[in-house]
Amino acid sequence: MAERIQKVLAAAGVASRRQVETWIREGRLTVNGQPANLGDKVSGNEKFALDRHPLRVRAAVPVHRYIIYNKPDNEITSRSDPEGRQTVFESLPQLSAGRWVAVGRLDYATSGLLIFTTDGTLAHALMHPSTEIVRRYAVRIHGAPTKSDLKRLQTGLALDDGPAAFDSAEPAGGEGANRWFHVTLKEGRKREVRRLWEAAGYTVNRLIRIGYGPIELPRKLPRGKYQALTPGQVRLLYRLAGLNLPPEATPIRRKKRIRKRKYKQ
Repeated sequence: MAERIQKVLAAAGVASRRQVETWIREGRLTVNGQPANLGDKVSGNEKFALDRHPLRVRAAVPVHRYIIYNKPDNEITSRSDPEGRQTVFESLPQLSAGRWVAVGRLDYATSGLLIFTTDGTLAHALMHPSTEIVRRYAVRIHGAPTKSDLKRLQTGLALDDGPAAFDSAEPAGGEGANRWFHVTLKEGRKREVRRLWEAAGYTVNRLIRIGYGPIELPRKLPRGKYQALTPGQVRLLYRLAGLNLPPEATPIRRKKRIRKRKYKQ
């Protein structure tokens, strides 16, 4: 079945959709000797070339992989960094085919759950605003927010890119100068959790993503380590994204069951 050229090349692991679109706009990509256009649809069996150099594109869809990664708070969610900081991709397993695609991002100082897959179509669908997937975070706040503050955070506060609100904000322990809260929201705006608390007059001194849709951060997964999603979890993600589960999807079953996390000051 023919699909847009950027989707086919991204699924084959050649480059991201955005990169392919850039090649097309710059006139660098050809299909069967002809300049490619953004609306072109291909099967994957054509002859592709970048700057007149042949591109190796596998028409067959590779066996996809799906993992959870516990991001430390000193890595960036990018493939490279001008400042030379460690990237999350340096800690992931090497692939013989395809490329890892992150489902969403976490900023440099935020730790916790990241989902990676080699299925770019799945990743794109899970990140699309229309899916309204719930993100769950554990947040440590300096100060003691009142019930009125929590209500304001859920009613909505003005940010520089428009109003925002948590779907829920519940106390999760802690005493003294720092308190833990669990918050949820269905958006992925840049630094939105931190900015919402700042708008309410509080400083976030620790932020951990503990859930994304049906996936929870495993309690015993160390920071900087990854593990495969279970077949059941993979099925849930495809269902949530409104996509059919590809027959090639063969994730490794995890042994341990996930338990709820508790946080101490």
